[in-house]
Amino acid sequence: MVKYYHILSLSTLSLFQCFFFFIPLPCAATTTTKSAGIQPTKLVDAVCRKTYSSYSFCVESLYSDPRTPTADSYVLAYISFGLAYLNASTTQQHVARLLNKTAAGHSQQQLQRCYHDYNKAISALQLAYNDLNSETFFELADLAGVASLAADDCQATLKVNTTFSPLTNMNSDLKGLCKICVVVSKLFTGLALK
Repeated sequence: MVKYYHILSLSTLSLFQCFFFFIPLPCAATTTTKSAGIQPTKLVDAVCRKTYSSYSFCVESLYSDPRTPTADSYVLAYISFGLAYLNASTTQQHVARLLNKTAAGHSQQQLQRCYHDYNKAISALQLAYNDLNSETFFELADLAGVASLAADDCQATLKVNTTFSPLTNMNSDLKGLCKICVVVSKLFTGLALK
């Protein structure tokens, strides 16, 4: 079998390594609620209450970055998009490893689809990061939506095969992180949190 899937290009990693290199990824599906011991800032509390998903996932995810307790909305945007990017990159690496272990057939086609879906997610999150750097905020929510849809597409591909169930959790985590990104994006577009 030809191993033609790269795990992660150095150029992709270089965009985020300055900010997120040593930050652990959240895994809401396997963690217990630790947010009870975390006293979120007003900003984090407002963002997490608007995600319409797991409040504890949101708080735990954001507080996995040591900058969160003192973060303003701009830094929180870097944190949330960085976490989503790291999740997407890690998931794509996992898919690449599975592809290299899977024989040709239907399962490999499903994994190839997921690999390409995560290429879309990573590209969208890189564009969002570039928008943050250039202080162009109006497409942030749309780009987070593209990344979330990529996770949906991968999950839809896997519905007929339970062999890759860890990907279900990874897809769910990316969707949750993208919801956080959408809410944070609204801080910059005049849609204030209440």
